[in-house]
Amino acid sequence: MLIPRAALDGLTATFTRTASGYAVASVEADLDPLDLVRAGADAFGAAGYVGAPDGRQVAGLGIAAQATTAGADRLRRLRPLLRDLPPEAVALVGFSYQSDGPVSAEWASFPAAAAIVPQIAVVREDGRSRLVAAAPPGVDPSTVVTAASSLRAPAPARPPRASSATVASSPSVEEWRDAVAEAAAAAADGTVEKVVLARTVRIALGAPIAAFDVVALLRDRYPESRVFGWQAGEATFVGASPELLVSRRGDRFRTVALAGSAARSPSPEADRRFSEELLASGKDRVEHAIVVDEIVRRLQPMVDLVDVPPAPVVERYATVQHLATPIVGRGRATVLELAEALHPTPAVGGHPSPDALAFQSKLEQIDRGWYSGGIGWADGSGDGELAVALRSALLRGERAVLYAGNGIVVGSDPDAEVEETRLKLRPLLALLTGG
Repeated sequence: MLIPRAALDGLTATFTRTASGYAVASVEADLDPLDLVRAGADAFGAAGYVGAPDGRQVAGLGIAAQATTAGADRLRRLRPLLRDLPPEAVALVGFSYQSDGPVSAEWASFPAAAAIVPQIAVVREDGRSRLVAAAPPGVDPSTVVTAASSLRAPAPARPPRASSATVASSPSVEEWRDAVAEAAAAAADGTVEKVVLARTVRIALGAPIAAFDVVALLRDRYPESRVFGWQAGEATFVGASPELLVSRRGDRFRTVALAGSAARSPSPEADRRFSEELLASGKDRVEHAIVVDEIVRRLQPMVDLVDVPPAPVVERYATVQHLATPIVGRGRATVLELAEALHPTPAVGGHPSPDALAFQSKLEQIDRGWYSGGIGWADGSGDGELAVALRSALLRGERAVLYAGNGIVVGSDPDAEVEETRLKLRPLLALLTGG
């Protein structure tokens, strides 16, 4: 049994009804949130996990309540579901890059935006975990407890064991290189300042992929990243993102401008040199400043205070290091309102937005789906945290589609941009293929 009997009994004794009619209970329990989804994802059909570098983790199984929306105000329209949540409950939140949602068949089970209150959830923060159960209106809460009691502790997570593997770029590397050259030329002649172009790598492994085992391995290998998994039907979207979209606690919010990249090196001396070169790079500093300025411009009308450091720092990840500017402030806007104002940032959508997005639409040959959208959690008070869904893959059966993209500005070199996407693809590609 995964969940201790005492915790299950505690749930049974503490269920209360919310104004919207569903029953909620919460007890402390020493549980790994990822164990919950690894144990029950197949049985429940809907599962999600988000984890941050500071140790905050939320995982959930099943659906007690949900809302799906589309359009320019899709995140604000998720708010009614959250208003009725009691303090102990949270919702998992995810949304696509495009406001009207994915268009391709492989993303069919993923809406433009979704908020889900799980039937069974584990929330971990400050080194302590609590188990939360929710029953939909008209459902006996004891059925949720019974389902929770059926979960068994999973075996240790293992990478996929592929009998064979085929890997193909889509679009081809040559086509994507040509698109980068066209975008760089447009930046040079002043048509746009920055265009963000993404590409995919498609893998067939010859053996089923245990999606939340992949998420567990990502969490273990990349603790500096924001790790996530969202199961919808037969597909699961997974990743380990370096980028925070926005977090909110009370009237305080935080976001990070992340743009400008360099490789890592196992040699401390070379790694430090790459970092220094990144900080000194005119091309990367221009790209970074575009993102910082646009984030501040969007936030200022809706908050009371925005505090921006005078210069970026370097944040290091497994295969890439980035220029980063942490931005904090104060205001009454909820996490979903802040996210709607910020998305898409120039880091994923380019600048200036209308022209850059039109150019992106012309040159990209993929449906981004939830890649470069957002994923995280939110609660009834308006607090929450959302990551930009980068360094990610859509998993289905034995197949995976990996996503990576770069910002193209004046001076971008197509060969260097191809290599940078390879660095971004490497963690998931290596994990899935054993490379």
